[in-house]
Amino acid sequence: MDLVTALARARTAEEPGPDTPAGPAVPDWPGPARAMPPAGPGRLDLDRLLRLSLAAADPSGRLRPAPSAGALHPVDARLVVGEGCSLPPGAYGYDPLRHRVHHLGPVPRDAPPGTTVELTVTARRTASHYGHRAWPLLLLDTGHAAAALWLAARALATARPVLRLDGTTEQPLAAVHIPPPVPGPRPPEPDAPTPAELLARRSARPPLTGTPAREDLHAVLTTAREAGPGQLRWCVAVGGPRPELVETAPDGTLRRLATGEARPTLAAWAAGQGWIADAGAVLLAYGCPSVAAPPRIRRDHLHAGHAVGRAQLTAARRGLAARPVGSWQRADLGAALGGPPAQNWIVHGLALGSGRPEKRTS
Repeated sequence: MDLVTALARARTAEEPGPDTPAGPAVPDWPGPARAMPPAGPGRLDLDRLLRLSLAAADPSGRLRPAPSAGALHPVDARLVVGEGCSLPPGAYGYDPLRHRVHHLGPVPRDAPPGTTVELTVTARRTASHYGHRAWPLLLLDTGHAAAALWLAARALATARPVLRLDGTTEQPLAAVHIPPPVPGPRPPEPDAPTPAELLARRSARPPLTGTPAREDLHAVLTTAREAGPGQLRWCVAVGGPRPELVETAPDGTLRRLATGEARPTLAAWAAGQGWIADAGAVLLAYGCPSVAAPPRIRRDHLHAGHAVGRAQLTAARRGLAARPVGSWQRADLGAALGGPPAQNWIVHGLALGSGRPEKRTS
């Protein structure tokens, strides 16, 4: 698959064709399905980790802690389990619909303690609805799954999880290593999520009205910037009586990037989703130039999905409605801001709303 060509086509105005069958929602993992045993003292609880990150909460498999374009959930997980876990060491395929694992083979000799969750995709699931627009969405969904695992590890108070979102491999696209719990008492981390927060996280349905307060926008933007390092840039298109685009300044405040109303244009660029024109604000990740090679394409999209996944939790904590927006066509934000064309495309977005009525100015 030529990823450069696929992304260039996904960015055009070409409409996808009719829907096709999505195929099975879970890989045909070999061998019998196994329930996950309870975790003993000092062991990583894989049952809770996966329930808080990847497990389906309904029989259809649509509702999960990690969002997905069209609720198609193309991301598949393979566990490489080392010492210190509730499962014996080995490689396992995960079934998120039944919350079961299938033993695939022995663990590599150099596997570290804890588990490494390797993330791959079944492209057919997303392509069944989005057609040629699927590949950016597949990468963003993988980033969201990585964010869900990262947040679940934080909720379980493990040692700091390690992300691999460098884009250098296709199989797997990404990986998250979660170490076993650190022995002895640990001071609580004030920003760690709770299991209840992760299980309650859902993408809000439109409309997402009401302009969020600037302190809330700053918190969401800061989370995204800190979670999505690398070559991406971040800004927020703000509605209200004085619409503008803002970004974070070096002194930690918000500064104006551009004046004027951007939301109707964003709605047209986002597969014509008209409700975006009335959203209170839209967080935007942009970069990934047209000349980007496949590793850069994968890296930018993986980091964008991961960062928006974590920013969505920050939004929820501040009482904001939030919905990821992953499909973008002709969205050359850099050129719209007066820069050279084809250098800074919108990669991902998060629509935000406060739910409060707008204040009118005379």
